[in-house]
Amino acid sequence: MPTNSGTCLHGKNSVLLLPLVKRCISLLQTCASSLPKLRQIHAFSIRHGVPLSDADMGKHLIFYIVSLPSSPPLSYAHRIFSKIQNPNNVFTWNTLIRGYAENGDPSPAVALFREMRVSGLAEPDTHTYPFLLKAVAKMADVRLGETIHSIVIRSGFDSLIFAQNSLLHLYANCGDVASAYKMFDKMSERDLVAWNSLINGFALNGKPTEAMEIYRGMQMEGIEPDGFTIVSLLSACAELGALALGRRVHVYMIKVGWRGNSHANNALLDFYAKCGRVREAQTLFHEMGNKNSISWNSLIVGLAVNGFGKESLELFKDMEKKGLPPNEVTFVGILYACSHCGMVTEGFEYFRRMVEEFNIVPRIEHYGCMVDLLSRAGKIKEAYDYIQNMPMQPNSVIWRTLLGACSVHGNSALAEYATDQLLQLEPNYSGDYVLLSNLYASEERWLDVQRVRRKMVNDGVRKFPGHSLVEVGNQVHEFFMGDKSHPQTGEIYAKLKEMTERLRMEGYIPQTSKVYVDVEEEEKENALVYHSEKIAIAFMLISTPASSPIHVVKNLRVCEDCHVVIKLVSKIYDREIIVRDRSRFHHFKDGSCSCQDYW
Repeated sequence: MPTNSGTCLHGKNSVLLLPLVKRCISLLQTCASSLPKLRQIHAFSIRHGVPLSDADMGKHLIFYIVSLPSSPPLSYAHRIFSKIQNPNNVFTWNTLIRGYAENGDPSPAVALFREMRVSGLAEPDTHTYPFLLKAVAKMADVRLGETIHSIVIRSGFDSLIFAQNSLLHLYANCGDVASAYKMFDKMSERDLVAWNSLINGFALNGKPTEAMEIYRGMQMEGIEPDGFTIVSLLSACAELGALALGRRVHVYMIKVGWRGNSHANNALLDFYAKCGRVREAQTLFHEMGNKNSISWNSLIVGLAVNGFGKESLELFKDMEKKGLPPNEVTFVGILYACSHCGMVTEGFEYFRRMVEEFNIVPRIEHYGCMVDLLSRAGKIKEAYDYIQNMPMQPNSVIWRTLLGACSVHGNSALAEYATDQLLQLEPNYSGDYVLLSNLYASEERWLDVQRVRRKMVNDGVRKFPGHSLVEVGNQVHEFFMGDKSHPQTGEIYAKLKEMTERLRMEGYIPQTSKVYVDVEEEEKENALVYHSEKIAIAFMLISTPASSPIHVVKNLRVCEDCHVVIKLVSKIYDREIIVRDRSRFHHFKDGSCSCQDYW
């Protein structure tokens, strides 16, 4: 019979070897953080007669291997597990499932769970399902998660908070925020983990407004946030451009003494950069005493997307002087800076250094930056040739970059080819149809415009409307083109009329050539007046103190007419206006823009 400890030795031999097994287990504990020493003790036990099938030795060895601080060799732990005869200790199964859930490829955790159920050697317990659900969440397989959820219910563990939190995290991580909220709503007891999972789920899945509402609910419940809450909340504030609320989070961090928390500081740095507050991001960066590669990369990328390409490159030089090695993300920021500042030669030189000097293998993002670099500079043919010579298949982002450049610089033949590629990769993305349609319209090819629009209808493709977000009094306001749903619509449109009159006095001429519809000139001018960012700016002019900055977040690329208008508005009303569009920031001040009209 096996001993109570689970050892598979029998009779006289088991009595003789038990002290040796206990001694080896004690040695394992003293060397828990060193893989070479764990291997040595394992070899020592085998040489002195402890069989490979010993369950007690195997259980402890697997535990210490899985618990190694970095990159535990799970294949080694699994080999040990496979040698144990009839592993009936659920702790051993759980340990290996946990190892796969937390490191590398999580799919073997699911295979182990299935083997566990089929073999009948051990019954899943309260620890099994949280580990398993963590693995499934990492796989982002919501269908498999639903299957495990049903097993949890049948097993009677669905009322346990650990299982509920794991299910909530699973649905949130898979992007199924509706199921995550349903799970949250059903919980009789909600701890900080549950609140954090839901806030983070909404923040990461394009629902920052909902994330903020959940946070407010958390405050009403009197639950104090932790570092994880702060990071998720700042991500939501950054997505919305909610500067005032993000600043309140910053004040809270100082109040509770989290200024030394590197994760929270990096999230705060990213928040300021994404809200266009570059100087505050720089101040925070220089005050940080625990800067890491994420801190450097966040500011390098933040400067680049805000149009401060030269400052981004200067920061990279400082990073080099300090002997800090750049990584893949660093060079995405550097190449982005070169692309948005028209530095074609410099961009190719940095790409060369990345490969030859720093031995970084370029990823699709780096090739995308190079295509963007050539495309923005109007080198359409060179960009196409570059795509053809890439060592990997171009993705939809790269073809869309080329299509956008064709639309701006005029090349319908290449635009049609790029669209064909995009329809194979992402057939239902409305923006691609719009770009091609606009290109045809700019050439007055109205029959081709109608053909593209009919295809959109036939394929069931819906165009996403442009919208602009602004924040006043800790509340985010959303405006669409021609929007009249706001309670202050009368005042907003009166201000819009005043803006238009003052713009004309400054010599503004509507850019009607960029209105891609076959209508009369007057109708084109009216269409331009009611773009969402203009309505949002009119609202901010009547809702905020004179001379205070205006922040606008737009989901589409700002059009040429709006760009001209906002430059003039910044001068006429003496306002700094920061617009974050789909691809970059525009800092308007005194009638000029940080992009220097190159975007």
